[in-house]
Amino acid sequence: MKTIQEFRKLNQKIIRCKKCPRLASYIQTIAKVKVKRFCDQKYWGKPLTGYGDFNAEILLVGLAPAAHGGNRTGRMFTGDSSGDWVARVLYENGFATQPTSQRLGDGFRLINAYITASIRCAPPQNKPLKEELDNCSSYLKEELSILKNIKIIICLGKIGFDSCCKLLHIKGAKFAHGKSFRYGKWIVISTYHPSKQNTQTGRLTWKQWTDIFVKAKRILDESK
Repeated sequence: MKTIQEFRKLNQKIIRCKKCPRLASYIQTIAKVKVKRFCDQKYWGKPLTGYGDFNAEILLVGLAPAAHGGNRTGRMFTGDSSGDWVARVLYENGFATQPTSQRLGDGFRLINAYITASIRCAPPQNKPLKEELDNCSSYLKEELSILKNIKIIICLGKIGFDSCCKLLHIKGAKFAHGKSFRYGKWIVISTYHPSKQNTQTGRLTWKQWTDIFVKAKRILDESK
């Protein structure tokens, strides 16, 4: 019960956050202007909280909500191509109830996993400024402190990896796809982000992607 209350308090703070004027203005503008394919939909247009299993052993740290994905649907990795890759790989490895994540209330639920991001507002060109990342870092820190059972942190992309390293005070670590190491009670695994830029160019193949989660599942199984 305490965990639920802690998350409720934190999530209310995140949703109301206006620390970054550039981002607050951008997500509100996107929510009003929209794009043609979603012109009939109401956009969320506010900072996004993390979500998932409060007793999770796996934490996924992404970059930011997508302008017409999470910023539209109100849930991270929901309603866009990156979310398609995340939902499918989680489902296939037993960490989600279904292979698609399209909208709130669609039945998609995480099992033993929690999803969050380095920054809670969609940034222009997917490029947050350093001060914006710094402003958001306290939210990730609070989430990790509330999630007592995390054993594995999967960092999606270099920004997610750098945010994680900064939070945990890890010095000198270099980002590389498939890299893993133990730090304290956590095992940190890094992967390319499942963005269109990576998946459509072949920089991140489905095998490379799913191998990350097969590895995480194996580590958890061996720890029991």
